[in-house]
Amino acid sequence: MRVTIAIVLSATALAACTPESNNDVTGSVDNCARKLYSQYNPKDKKQCVAVCIACERGVVTTCSTACTLKGAI
Repeated sequence: MRVTIAIVLSATALAACTPESNNDVTGSVDNCARKLYSQYNPKDKKQCVAVCIACERGVVTTCSTACTLKGAI
């Protein structure tokens, strides 16, 4: 019985620790980006960072890193 409870508690703890998906289901980031830039290009680092800060509530350091990892130049 104790083993079963331990397994259930462990599974619950692991499920709670899974990272959240960063998918924007509602499209609100895309809409926000279009409001800032009519021709938004996510590969343009300046635009990418600006959209990240304004639409995703990021900060310069993390947004710059995220954009670089996404391939912005």
